[in-house]
Amino acid sequence: MITHNKSITLKFDYLIIGAGTAGCVLANRLSEKIQNNVAIFEAGKKSDIWKVNMPLAILYAMHDPKYNYKYYSEPEPYLNNRRLFCPRGKMIGGCSAHNGMVYVRGNKNDYDRWASFGLKDWSYEKVLPFFKKIETWSGGENKYRGGDGILPINQSKNKNPLFKAFLNSAKEAGYKINSDMNGENQEGFGMYDVTIHEGERASASKYYLNSVKNRKNLNIFTESFVEKIIFDGRKAIGIEVKIKNKVKKIYANKEVILSGGSINSPQLLMVSGVGPGAHLKDKGIETIHNMDGVGKNLQDHLETYIQQECKTPDTLYTYVNKFNMIKAGIQWFINKSGPCSTSFLEAGGFCKSSSDKEYPNIQFHFFPAFVIDHGKVDPDRHGYQLHASLNQPKSRGHITLNSSNPYDYPKIQFNYLENEYDLNETVKCIHVARKILSQSSMKPYAGKEIGPGENANDKKQIESYIRSKAETAYHPSCTLKMGTDNSAVVDEKLKIHGLENIRVADASVMPEITSGNLNAPTLMIAERAADFILNS
Repeated sequence: MITHNKSITLKFDYLIIGAGTAGCVLANRLSEKIQNNVAIFEAGKKSDIWKVNMPLAILYAMHDPKYNYKYYSEPEPYLNNRRLFCPRGKMIGGCSAHNGMVYVRGNKNDYDRWASFGLKDWSYEKVLPFFKKIETWSGGENKYRGGDGILPINQSKNKNPLFKAFLNSAKEAGYKINSDMNGENQEGFGMYDVTIHEGERASASKYYLNSVKNRKNLNIFTESFVEKIIFDGRKAIGIEVKIKNKVKKIYANKEVILSGGSINSPQLLMVSGVGPGAHLKDKGIETIHNMDGVGKNLQDHLETYIQQECKTPDTLYTYVNKFNMIKAGIQWFINKSGPCSTSFLEAGGFCKSSSDKEYPNIQFHFFPAFVIDHGKVDPDRHGYQLHASLNQPKSRGHITLNSSNPYDYPKIQFNYLENEYDLNETVKCIHVARKILSQSSMKPYAGKEIGPGENANDKKQIESYIRSKAETAYHPSCTLKMGTDNSAVVDEKLKIHGLENIRVADASVMPEITSGNLNAPTLMIAERAADFILNS
């Protein structure tokens, strides 16, 4: 446990549950006002370690149970009953401390669609100032980008020749090159913005929390597991939290704020008595507030990889060799340079699967290596892969409880490809990916296709490949959705419908998933939440 007040009170103005991406932002912004006494609680450890700070070491933190919940889904019925790996950060910084560091805001139409659901405060026009507030962008401030924010956002300058060949091939295939996919228009291919700065990961913990950790009115608790939210009737008044193996009751003068993410936030609400009444009763939990929407509406991006052998030694297979790996590691430890100073996930783009789409519905990430079982198995040859995912899937899943015990992992059911539309569009994703990879600029590198394989050409074969190989893009969201309908959990100010003094601020409040990676939208949601709170 870390605290910056010598005498720990049992009462604070704001209790923030979860020091992940959103929690770090909230702790920073709410404690800017010296009269606010803020406490933030994180179940995991501090994250200022090499396996977090080194960009290429992303898989080390992802697979370390000390720093990751390492969830798995229930058997997915439309993916051959496979249980899919669902990593979630268990440390200060949360998923911003182990993600791929790709910074994508989403499409402006995503937010205008949110606004059309009766959420006028979430139109693109309303959220753009908060995106700008986040960032100091390497390209400089303009109408769409921020120049003096807390977080350094840099457009990748990775010089791997495969990236140049891939982007040239996308252009040859008829897609435009876009120098800023977070700017005026998202469509096109290019080098992504990344949360990497001076050779190190730029996590929310490093830039939002560590920079203000000595504020007298900010109390940071690590290895502090919140077991329950305490209610007085329908008013949230505090939490029960285990700190150093002792359960303490800590109270909120103003608000309890959930920022545990799309899996942990609904779980905590349900074990605290807020959720579908019949489900809570079945688990022996007294219902404080019957809300059918808690844990419903789960969405994620499902990725399918097109894998191809590489005829040149320009891939990360070079670093499977222990000598080369150690050499690259030493280079990074000495001066934060070399291959370990980048994630190699920086090239990609957005396009339409067909001309009738209103805006891009496919995202691509190009990666100069094979990824086998989430990186747990080293590749056995030089290769590259193109990750293709559908931006706006129609399938919906849910989070439910295994038991009333807050330490029991919840049940996660994504129901990927439940809706036939998602399968059909994912097949189109494969065709677009193959079209790009078959262009002349890739010819000097292109060996045989490993997946789906050169003989997999008809729709049934490709569908079979998708069902057997597709994996999560690590973007679970929408399980405490914002809205005005009967299934909505929070209103547009992120207050839980029907309860007092409690809000949610994380990716779970999205009514629909955004088009792209979720770190940037989650930062924005937290900035927006802090603004609501400070101006309420």
